[in-house]
Amino acid sequence: MISTVRARVLPASQRRSLNELTEDLDLSSGDTTSKRSAFWTMLTLSSVIASGGVLTDSTATVIGAMIIAPLSTPIMGIALGSVKRRRTGSARVVLLACLLVIAVGMVMSVALPSDYDLLSNSQISSRTSPGLMDLIAALATGFAGAVALARRDVAAVLPGVAIAISLVPPLVVAGVCLGHLSGWLAAGALVLFVSNLFALVFGGMVVFASLGYGTEADKAAGRPARRTYAAMALLFVVVFVPLTANTVVTFLLDTWTSRTKDAAEHWLAEVPGASVTSVDATSRTMHVHVRSPGDLPPVESLLDRLEGQIPDGIPVVVDTSRGQRIDAGVVGG
Repeated sequence: MISTVRARVLPASQRRSLNELTEDLDLSSGDTTSKRSAFWTMLTLSSVIASGGVLTDSTATVIGAMIIAPLSTPIMGIALGSVKRRRTGSARVVLLACLLVIAVGMVMSVALPSDYDLLSNSQISSRTSPGLMDLIAALATGFAGAVALARRDVAAVLPGVAIAISLVPPLVVAGVCLGHLSGWLAAGALVLFVSNLFALVFGGMVVFASLGYGTEADKAAGRPARRTYAAMALLFVVVFVPLTANTVVTFLLDTWTSRTKDAAEHWLAEVPGASVTSVDATSRTMHVHVRSPGDLPPVESLLDRLEGQIPDGIPVVVDTSRGQRIDAGVVGG
């Protein structure tokens, strides 16, 4: 069954040879000077482009940076080297590349004013709170990239793979956040990058091993690069746990925010012309933003409606369109 699926997905007539893959993915083989020159030049330029796209909140510019970013090459080189059980220096290249991209982001962050709200920028906010779906998408992208590299007839999909996997942009975001002294946001962006990194390596290892690119000793053992797979599985779990936790927290916050909005709308139902404009959770507090031409009902009734809908102990604040701020109290207090 497995061999049949492999033959259909990766037919022998279209499989690239090990030498061809090594030539493309290993920066330490062949014309190393030209390879490294092209890699570092394109990486630097893609970092500057990505930084410009992030700082101007331009999706098109960030996508352009993704297309030309060469960072997936040494990452897939790690996967191939792991399957072959040979050190290629790809891990060191990836580490130095990450430091370079982060440094570019930090330098470019000087263009932001000191009071700039980082989370108001969609390019930053979308990359500082990764969830489980980001990991699932990255895994699928890793498999797609490895298949595209291993087949001679689907190389045209590689630009699409480059767009799908987020490598340089989260590193740039981490640098911008560090330059703005926002350590937690930078950590979130780094978690996104690390999850994508491991997903690419994991997908590459599975595909390359299934094609028999491992050494004869590995193939005789029946499971190519066992220790490497075990290490990758452990690292995968390390990434999986925080992403899952963040997904659960995000889901709960969305649920509580939705319930708070419903309760607030019922609370204002008897006030003509009054409406709830938005509800958000900030600093462990529910902020209810309302618009009302007249006086608001007693806030105690809002707290009563929220009991059992959101956890007890959460403070609730009502902000009106007229600039009035009302500390309603604590749910269940």
